[in-house]
Amino acid sequence: MSWFRSTFLLILTNILVVATITILIHVTGIQGYLYHYGIDPLSLMILCSVIGFGGAFVSLLMSRWMAKTMGGVQVLDPQNPGGAEEKWLVDTVYGLARKAGLETMPEVGVYQSPDPNAFATGPGKDSALVAVSTGLFSAMKRDQIEAVLGHEMTHITNGDMVTLTLIQGVINSFVFFLAWTLSIILTRSNDERRGNNYMAQYFIQDMLRMAFGLLGMIVVMWFSRWREYRADAGGARLTSRHRMADALRALQRYIDRPKPVEPASLAAFKISAPGGSLFASHPPLEQRIERLESSSEVVAED
Repeated sequence: MSWFRSTFLLILTNILVVATITILIHVTGIQGYLYHYGIDPLSLMILCSVIGFGGAFVSLLMSRWMAKTMGGVQVLDPQNPGGAEEKWLVDTVYGLARKAGLETMPEVGVYQSPDPNAFATGPGKDSALVAVSTGLFSAMKRDQIEAVLGHEMTHITNGDMVTLTLIQGVINSFVFFLAWTLSIILTRSNDERRGNNYMAQYFIQDMLRMAFGLLGMIVVMWFSRWREYRADAGGARLTSRHRMADALRALQRYIDRPKPVEPASLAAFKISAPGGSLFASHPPLEQRIERLESSSEVVAED
């Protein structure tokens, strides 16, 4: 996804968020309360939108840097990747990238972890990173690893990193606006009698932000699980249904083993993570395998 398109989506989404909140405050009558306490609703909406989307996009822009520094990813030099294993990895990623229609090749990296896993991250299609764990090589055959890489390549071509950031920005904006508005209404109704109670307002605002944030996380994680199904189907199209399902079964054999502590910011972009709850970033592997084998979306076969 080009920077122009990413910027356009950011601006458009901000406009839609502000428009939606404007309709809500008119319908609910909140606008009158805000004006009564000297708060301009439009200014508050814009501020919440800037804060909400700003944090999400800063995280997106820093995602590759975080993967390299906090995740310990060592980026491979495509001209001199190292041994035969590393060369095969770079060649396979580049081959899948060309097959998927990418014009700019992603960076390819490896990080130390016994957990067989992989992830894709980065601000867009032209600035992506695909990284695999050392444990992936010892746990899978090359055709299975290729399917995993196809899964990650689909995350890139679908623009999942940007889309998830936009959704997170929308959720953040509503969380900030609702927490700010309700804390004002709840704490300033008796200001004339007992003075401004800003400490109470800040405390209630923090509590509301946490509560609304948890509710918003359910929406974000629902999208994260949904896109994993799409990435599985994409990995199957780039390789084959059999290879993708076989790779998921190999991951399933490790799912109950203790996992090393890794950056939470990367969890949503890995091919595998604990699933089974509203706050899980990935569906259970059993469901992914079942859906993949019964899906009509997959056209590539052995």
